[in-house]
Amino acid sequence: MRIWSKTRCRWASRSAAGGILAISLAVQSFAQDRLLPVPRVTLYPGDPIYDNLIEEIPFSYESVGQGAAMESREGLVGKVARRTLLPGKPIPPISIDNQKIVLIGSHVKIVFMEAGLEITAHGMAMQSGAVGDLIRVRNQDSGLMVSGRVRIDGSVLVSEA
Repeated sequence: MRIWSKTRCRWASRSAAGGILAISLAVQSFAQDRLLPVPRVTLYPGDPIYDNLIEEIPFSYESVGQGAAMESREGLVGKVARRTLLPGKPIPPISIDNQKIVLIGSHVKIVFMEAGLEITAHGMAMQSGAVGDLIRVRNQDSGLMVSGRVRIDGSVLVSEA
């Protein structure tokens, strides 16, 4: 009787271990359901990111932490690489940037608008900037430095200080 009960205890412990193993395998397979966008080819700093250069590959939550990589393809298309992006590797958010409309040293139109009045001047960009970025511009006529927001047409809108 004693031998049978030991055998039964061994069988029970083995079946419990098998159940735990099955549960851990199910959790591991569930954790790999996360699809992340990755480059198909090597992208160098300044390269634009197009939709056909991106593919989605499954990654586990353990291999790539939450917020450590771009989650959607839509957040990448139309941006540029700030760092070298390697094929098949997740893309950190800090490695991409908006397309610069105004480049440092380029000639820009400075616009001041208030109550229906629009004053324009020509200037030189002292910083590069994407749409909506606040950059400094030197007025070519007066030599004064002004700050303004880059607009979609490449002009800089200066607001009242």
